[in-house]
Amino acid sequence: MTSSSKNDYGSLKNFTILIAEDFHFMADLLSSMLREFGVGKILLAENGEDAKDLIRYNASGGSDTKPMDIVLTDWLMPQMNGVELLKWIRSSEKDNIRFLPVVLVSAYTSEEVVSVARDNGANEAIVKPVSGKMLADRILHIVNHPRPFIKAPGFFGPDRRRSEREFEGEEKRQSTEQDVKIYNEQL
Repeated sequence: MTSSSKNDYGSLKNFTILIAEDFHFMADLLSSMLREFGVGKILLAENGEDAKDLIRYNASGGSDTKPMDIVLTDWLMPQMNGVELLKWIRSSEKDNIRFLPVVLVSAYTSEEVVSVARDNGANEAIVKPVSGKMLADRILHIVNHPRPFIKAPGFFGPDRRRSEREFEGEEKRQSTEQDVKIYNEQL
């Protein structure tokens, strides 16, 4: 992390981050890293179904809870994998669920992992083994540079474009203004 960063680890003390990971060693490792970054509350789920229950409970607004700020989910888990959890989050009717920043974590290093994560609405994808710097950089990027959410036929999630590029040529998109809606990300 550079000193020019708008956000430092200390600013994560009010954050609640959910880790959905079936491998206990990896869950403990991620949890330890988040504690080192000063994350205030860390919740653990062993699979996507347990993660759904925790997300629902925290989104309900009970006196002892607050909505999650970020979800870190493993790609492959029993009962419900990370992509299924991501799809469930993005299809929720509750704004405090569907706008949740999601980081998909995978041991598989293929372009497919990144494209599936991106195409299903993940904010970031991280390949294991995860370093503390990589995890901190991704979390701080989500916090400091939130991307607007896009709702289009077949997609809801953060804008997949990382930079603006000028387009040269004939416009061939067939969507109308009614087909695409842009939402500001809420953190």
